Amino acid sequence: MYFKRYAGTICVRKSDRPHWVRWVHHSEGGSHCQVCLMLDGCLFLENKTPPWPHHPNCHCTLEPVDYAIVLISVSAYSDYSKFDPYLFNTQGKYPHTKEKLFASWGYTVTDAQWLQTEMERQAMEKYRSGDYKLGTLDVFGQRLNIRIEIPRKNSSEMVSFVSGWMVLPNGKLKLNTPYGGK
Repeated sequence: MYFKRYAGTICVRKSDRPHWVRWVHHSEGGSHCQVCLMLDGCLFLENKTPPWPHHPNCHCTLEPVDYAIVLISVSAYSDYSKFDPYLFNTQGKYPHTKEKLFASWGYTVTDAQWLQTEMERQAMEKYRSGDYKLGTLDVFGQRLNIRIEIPRKNSSEMVSFVSGWMVLPNGKLKLNTPYGGK
């Protein structure tokens, strides 16, 4: 990807542009597919969209989106509670053992804020470049799997794992799970 920022303007060389689309639900008829409603306004790389048309009477369209719009509008956010108490299980409520895995990499709850910020940063970067995999699609929306890489705190090696995100309209990503597996 090649882009430069000049006085607040992003310039992208046309040949390097990935092709993005916006899922647009068109209200025709009396009933509406809940899945299509959840996809309405979501951005996807053209060759990484949910199945379209989604069903036999689907009125949705995939409309081209300029890559500069994708660069500007993509954002990622997560609730701190996904890290503390959930990931590090600080209240002992969760049956998972994710805190032990992160501890083996040298991370504790004191690293939760850094992990949150780093995962959001990497999710935005990888989503913009199309480095994601479609996950489950249902009435709650389209999930994405995005691989995160962090350094082990107790060695010079890197650790790689999958995080789970939900696609929301206009390029927004919301963290579902910080650790979804290797």
